[in-house]
Amino acid sequence: MSGSRSGASGVPWERVVDKAELRKLQEFLRKSLDNQGIRVIPGKRNPDDADVQLGERRIGAITVDDEDGDRSFSFEMKIPVERPVLQDYLRRLFETAKLTVVPRGKKGDSVDLNNGRDFLGVISSDDPKAKSFTLQMAILDFDLDEF
Repeated sequence: MSGSRSGASGVPWERVVDKAELRKLQEFLRKSLDNQGIRVIPGKRNPDDADVQLGERRIGAITVDDEDGDRSFSFEMKIPVERPVLQDYLRRLFETAKLTVVPRGKKGDSVDLNNGRDFLGVISSDDPKAKSFTLQMAILDFDLDEF
């Protein structure tokens, strides 16, 4: 693609999430988070990215990363609860008991999120008092191959 072409916000086309990717990302997140109500749509704040919704509620965003030549995506979701209720909150939000929050050894400011034995992403504390968190999931292009 030509470097002079760009998306709605002036971002080069290769950094824009296209319709086929939106569908694949949606199916990937539905499977990973075990909830068929997840929708991935063009971003309202930045049309070159994607918004992730659960029902009518926007729960996160997906951005494209292709700087190293390999296309990947980053899903980020804010979690407005404290550490003791983190796992329960995510299980209730996604309506599944399969999600588990796993300590990361000596790291006290973050935990892993798993679906069964499958690692999904890292949940990091947003502040020193651990009053809120952010889930970050890296989604590689080959993760979407089955969709």
